[in-house]
Amino acid sequence: MLTVDFGRFPVRSGQRVLDLGCGGGRHAFEVYRRGGNVVAFDLDPTELGPVRDMFAAMREAGEAGPRAEATAVSGDATGMPFGDRMFDRVIAAEVLEHVLDDQRAMNELARVLRPGGLAAITVPSWLPERICWALSTQYHEVPGGHVRIYTRVELEAKLARAGLHVGWHHYAHGLHSPTGG
Repeated sequence: MLTVDFGRFPVRSGQRVLDLGCGGGRHAFEVYRRGGNVVAFDLDPTELGPVRDMFAAMREAGEAGPRAEATAVSGDATGMPFGDRMFDRVIAAEVLEHVLDDQRAMNELARVLRPGGLAAITVPSWLPERICWALSTQYHEVPGGHVRIYTRVELEAKLARAGLHVGWHHYAHGLHSPTGG
């Protein structure tokens, strides 16, 4: 399921887009379809093999934009290997709740985003997340699991400290599986 509203987060052909914490690549694939030059970035290198395979399959099937480019890079969100102001767009979908030093990750996100660029940041909604935590300790006590539950005020304050201006927000879905994360 896409949690980024691409109607409000336009990606044009040739724009450089970072999908931070890409996981299985769902948002990176959509950026690639739209013609963006996407970097799928994830801490877990085992996630990236299938992402690379899908990029290749999309290119072969003609599903990528004609000028689109795609690559997959493994690394840590708190110390990204990218230059300052390198990306026109940054996506951080359902990832910040997994990062121990989330403020540092947000600072890095702001560093790699060009002035005037857009970031789409999604996190689980507070109430459904509290329910999942109450139903299962495995949801948040496993390596790589959720380490925090954000309130909207807390998330917006941290993003502002990173130098990002918060625009609009919306809700994409209501409840994660408490046993599957």
